[in-house]
Amino acid sequence: MLLSNEEAARSGNKGTNESREGTVMTRHTQRAPGASFGVGSLPHRETADAVDFAWRSTDIVTIPSLPRRSPAELMVPQALAGIEGITSGQYGGIAVDLDALDLAGEVVTDLASDSYAGFAAFLDSARERAELPPLVKWQFVGPLTLAFALVRSGLAVEVAAPLAQQAVRCHVRALQDEVARAMPGTTQIVVFDEPLLHDALVPDFPVSPDEVLDFVSGALAAVDTSNVSGVHSCAETDWHALLSIGAHIISVPVPSASDGEQMAALAAATPRIVEHLEMGGHIAWGAIRTDGPIAATADRSWKNLAAVMCALVKQGVDPLLVRRNCFVTPANGLDAHSVSVAERVFSHTRDLASRIADQATASLLTLGS
Repeated sequence: MLLSNEEAARSGNKGTNESREGTVMTRHTQRAPGASFGVGSLPHRETADAVDFAWRSTDIVTIPSLPRRSPAELMVPQALAGIEGITSGQYGGIAVDLDALDLAGEVVTDLASDSYAGFAAFLDSARERAELPPLVKWQFVGPLTLAFALVRSGLAVEVAAPLAQQAVRCHVRALQDEVARAMPGTTQIVVFDEPLLHDALVPDFPVSPDEVLDFVSGALAAVDTSNVSGVHSCAETDWHALLSIGAHIISVPVPSASDGEQMAALAAATPRIVEHLEMGGHIAWGAIRTDGPIAATADRSWKNLAAVMCALVKQGVDPLLVRRNCFVTPANGLDAHSVSVAERVFSHTRDLASRIADQATASLLTLGS
C-alpha cells in the first residue's frame, strides 16, 4: 500500500475539503469569472525580470519557477533538495545513499538555495508592495511524479513512495508558511503538478489506480485549511480520476472540440463535473496550447474553449456555473519558449479570461441577477 490507513481515511474526506475550499474561494468576490493564472515554469534567466513578468501577466499572480536560470528549479530537483541521503545532479541524475535515508524525517526547505531563487525573489518583491492581492497561485511537484523519479533512480516503490510523500508535504507546508509571512491575508492556491498521473492509470502500471489516486490525495493534507488545493495534469484528461482526488481545482488542457473521443469522455464525466462545480470546485482550463507554434491571436483557442463549454451546457451543466467556476491558463509551462513567446501566450490567456468575464456579466444582466 502506498498510503497508511490514517492517510487513506484523510484522503477519503474529499467532499468536506471541496466544500470548505469552495467557501474560501467565494470570499474573493472581486475575482472575475475565468480569471487567469500561470501554469508551470517561465523562460526567464533573470529573477528580477521573471518577478516583474509574474506580477503583471495574469489576473491571479503566479509565483515563478525558472529552470532555464538553473536546473535546480526543475520541479523534481527542487523537491529533492533537503532530503538527507538524496543528491540531484545538474543533468537530472539522482544519487541515493540508502544508509542516510529517513523516510519519516523532516525535509528542510531552504529558500536561500539555488532551488528556490525564483520563489524567494518573488516573496522579496511582495514584502515591498503597499497593497497585496487577495489570491496568489504557486505549484509544486506531486508525490506520484516525485516517487517514480526516485523509482527510476533505483529505489523500491515501498521506499520511494513514503519518502516522496514526506518530502512534498514538508516542502509545501514550509512554502505556505513563507508565503503567509510575506503576504499576510492573501489566500494561496497550491497546485500539485502530476505529469505522470495519466500514465499511472494504465493497466500495466506497478501500482493500482485506486492506490495511485489515494496517494495523490494524501498530499492535499499539506494544504492549510485557509488555502485552496489543486492538481494539474498536462496529459489527456481522465476526468473521473482527477475529480476523485478531492482537489478544489483541477487544471487540465482544454479537450479538442473536434476530437470525438475526447468529447465523449467529457460527456461521460459530466455528472461528476456538475457535482464538482456545485460543491464550489473549479476547473482551470489550459486553453492556450504551448506544444507548437503560438497563433497570432486567441481566436482559435477561444472557439475551441467556447465549444467545450457549450458541450457541457448541452449536457446539463448550469451555464453560469461553467463560467463562474473556471480559470484560464496556458496548457503547460513555457521554459522551452522565448520570453517574447511567453508574453504572447499570456496576452492570449488574458484575452480569453476577459471574454469569459464579459459573457458571464452579460448572462447575469439578461437574467436580472
